[in-house]
Amino acid sequence: MTLSPTAPEVGTAPLLSAQGLYVTFPGRHGGPPARAVDGVDLDIRPGEIVALVGESGCGKTTLARSLLGLVEPTAGRVAFDGRPLEYSGRSLKAYRKRVQLVLQDPSGSLNPRHTVYDAVAEGLRIHGFAGDERTAVAEALSRAGLRPPERFFLRYPHELSGGQRQRVVIAGALVLEPELLVADEPVASLDASVRGEILALLLRLRTELGLSALVVTHDLGLAWNIADRVAVMYLGRIVETGPVEQVLTTPRHPYTQALLSVLPEAPGTPIVLTGEPPDPSRVPSGCRFHARCQVLAGGAAEAAGVADACRGRDLPVLSGDGRSQVACHWAASHAPLGGAGNRATRHSPLGDGPQGN
Repeated sequence: MTLSPTAPEVGTAPLLSAQGLYVTFPGRHGGPPARAVDGVDLDIRPGEIVALVGESGCGKTTLARSLLGLVEPTAGRVAFDGRPLEYSGRSLKAYRKRVQLVLQDPSGSLNPRHTVYDAVAEGLRIHGFAGDERTAVAEALSRAGLRPPERFFLRYPHELSGGQRQRVVIAGALVLEPELLVADEPVASLDASVRGEILALLLRLRTELGLSALVVTHDLGLAWNIADRVAVMYLGRIVETGPVEQVLTTPRHPYTQALLSVLPEAPGTPIVLTGEPPDPSRVPSGCRFHARCQVLAGGAAEAAGVADACRGRDLPVLSGDGRSQVACHWAASHAPLGGAGNRATRHSPLGDGPQGN
């Protein structure tokens, strides 16, 4: 399967789709349940890289685990290739061959007692691979940038650098020839000098293999450099979504603006949010961000006549189809400023220079 390296057009049938997804957990000491994922629609199209961003505790990892079938949703559904995900053992096993997870910490993902060969071959053995195992492992390592692959067969994780260990983890996912990768903070534990290499690898895999990817991250710079589309999550719900260049150059939601403003390379005065995100078992009425919103606190929402709505009127769940959308009463009363720019020559507001995916 080989696809164009450019992002698919909006309207292309999604490969993975979440529809009306809710995940709740029992409350503490008999209290109300925690709404970790509180109504999410999200599509990932073939060959598309979507970045899911937000603060720690916003629900993005729980959403990713639900999309992988590791957490069964309380309500809503996950569909892959047009078919609803079933939670029987056999169906999940077949599904996880097509959708693979890449975790944040390669050291924690690899058994220190297993060689690189065994680590990569593990998935083949679980799924009863009937072909030439040695060839499949060698091809996966080579695709992950470990060449010649035979040099790494008998090495152990402690003999590798952090970047090499992450490549082994990626090779372990690639060996099953999946159609989609879910990467949870894939470069967070790596040195800055290695991060670019791993991001370039993920982009190359998309180009060469047509892989789709969901990249879970708190790093907006990473989202800028790898994603076609970004979904910003706050307190269990996606509050802004659209093409990455549009969301990160002309953010409309006050939460997105605040996340961007505190980056070292960002122009202007940082917006420091007060307090912590609310308890997911006690989601505020109205806009779930209103208690921390700098627009409401500064009087701009009052001037626009939407302050009461911010405090008391809930916002709808954004659709997952890839269109630019924002869940904000104040933003809805204002036309977005500026344009999305040209993807081939765009320059990052974060100071990273031009990007070409």
